[in-house]
Amino acid sequence: MSLGAWMKRIRKLLPQTTAARHTVRQHPLVYQWHAEPGRRSLPMRRVEPSRPLPTPTMMGLSQVPFDFTGHMTRLCQHIIEHTPDLKHIDLSRVLVTITRAKTRRHTGLQAKVTPMRFKHGQLTQKRRSWVYQVQQYYVNNVEMLYLLSFCLPRFQDLPYEEKLITIFHELFHISPEFNGDLRRHEGRYYQHSHSKKKYDAHMQGYVEKYLQVHHDASLTGFLRSSFEELHERHGSVHGVMVPVPKLVPLLG
Repeated sequence: MSLGAWMKRIRKLLPQTTAARHTVRQHPLVYQWHAEPGRRSLPMRRVEPSRPLPTPTMMGLSQVPFDFTGHMTRLCQHIIEHTPDLKHIDLSRVLVTITRAKTRRHTGLQAKVTPMRFKHGQLTQKRRSWVYQVQQYYVNNVEMLYLLSFCLPRFQDLPYEEKLITIFHELFHISPEFNGDLRRHEGRYYQHSHSKKKYDAHMQGYVEKYLQVHHDASLTGFLRSSFEELHERHGSVHGVMVPVPKLVPLLG
């Protein structure tokens, strides 16, 4: 969801008078997670198949749940390292997460990049008489500038090449300035230029070159399985799932 869409949603929910600002429930401005034992760690959540599956037999079943976030992070790092147009991305400041599909339909959200800043990397923005700040997320004391989220099971059920196109598509949204804002194209449709179809065709060119020159089957192998196949093979599929970042009104 774009920051503009967030703003429209929040304006419908917030009181409109200056006096009413002090009654607005405040969300935390900062979330912090850590890898060290005994400290608040990133929340891992399981995702179930969209339909009930038969109880798997233990023969051939991995005893280790499939860590979607870990596998996707390693693949994205490899893609960034071998794609010059993406080398501005510091993946240590991109939090790779999952989100659950709200319906069983195959159409709908597959993946998204959520910017943690306003236009040009600004932390706050004034709209009318309100000043908003994007919530800040820290992992091991490093501030995240983007969330890269994949919608399961839906994303995993895409054809193999479409999954790779989707990954490139989302990574390419990250601003060349890597300032927490999205890449902005000229014109009204700044996210995908004037044609999403042409945007995806451009991404397909990146995918074809990656597969021809830099493909590593040990990293992309999980993309060849459907969600149900992963779930049946490993017993469960999980990944990092964090709250959707909110725009918080700063009270005067």
